[in-house]
Amino acid sequence: MAKANYNNKERKWMTPSKRAEGYAKERKSKVHMRGPNEGQELDDYNKGFRSGYLLAQSDHAGAYKYHKAIADGKSKQEARAISKKKGA
Repeated sequence: MAKANYNNKERKWMTPSKRAEGYAKERKSKVHMRGPNEGQELDDYNKGFRSGYLLAQSDHAGAYKYHKAIADGKSKQEARAISKKKGA
């Protein structure tokens, strides 16, 4: 496999859902799947970083659902129940 050209002069970004999908795959496989460490095992720091990012994604989704339910006229109890449901 040819070594990729990593240019640190350009900002790298992706949508949060794509980043989360990649992090979930890396956590499951326990190895780096891209970047200069590709193929190497994840150390504890990187495992924690990916888990934290995924947890933050979940927290943001729950907060969004809660505030949307409140805006739709639901009670705080109903909004809390809605925000804790996984999926749509």
